[in-house]
Amino acid sequence: MIDLKIGQLNFSYFDGLVLDDINLSVEPGEMVGLLGPNGSGKTTLIKLISGILKPGHGDIMLGGSNLSRLNRRNIASRVAVVPQQFHIPFAFTASEVVMLGRTPFIKAFSGETGADRQAATTAIELAGISDIAGRRFDELSGGERQKVILAMALAQQPKLLLLDEPIVHLDISHQIETLELVRSLNTERGLTIIAAMHDLNLASLYFDRLVLLEKGKIHADGTPEEVLTEDRISRVFSTAVKVNPHPITGAPHIIIIPGEHKDNHVPS
Repeated sequence: MIDLKIGQLNFSYFDGLVLDDINLSVEPGEMVGLLGPNGSGKTTLIKLISGILKPGHGDIMLGGSNLSRLNRRNIASRVAVVPQQFHIPFAFTASEVVMLGRTPFIKAFSGETGADRQAATTAIELAGISDIAGRRFDELSGGERQKVILAMALAQQPKLLLLDEPIVHLDISHQIETLELVRSLNTERGLTIIAAMHDLNLASLYFDRLVLLEKGKIHADGTPEEVLTEDRISRVFSTAVKVNPHPITGAPHIIIIPGEHKDNHVPS
């Protein structure tokens, strides 16, 4: 288990500031959903936490260590990422894709070890893909591929799992299956999880803590009841909504009001 502390984080691309003064602490074993419109900085924040990008200002601390001082192998032993898109140019089997998660730990010219193979086997079992492990990755369905990619991340044996829109291209059944698996990894194995989410209702159902980004700043941070209010959603997403308790779970359930988008008015 590992904690994450982000202090006064800023990041800019060439065309302008993307994240501005981000301060965020995530305790070991938390499951946090990142919300916000396109361009609000969700994916960029995940790339910064994973070390893919370097902050322009501020610090990212993982388990008391500054991310900027960790090498590739140290980061990989702490953090794994399930990206929004993942492409394999070769005809790899699912199990071979999972083994790619061990790449940061395999020494040059040494090859994979028994420990690497065991880590991959355990990841395959955790993700529930033993029955498709021998099939070609490019022949799998979208939901099956997503579980293979998740298994690849788990093969790193991380303490923090980052997911960037993990269900965005899946049908409803596979969305639920993926989120149930992620939640079980959190509750049963204590894995700390941060996931960028597009669907507010599913985020409300599966995450105990939500962080809402608006134009590169944290607009709200708290429980679904605290974050998913009608006023907040209307302001941040420029869309009129009604929020009612879910009829079974009681979690906030967002209903879009048709024709009430703030940018939909027609000038006279």
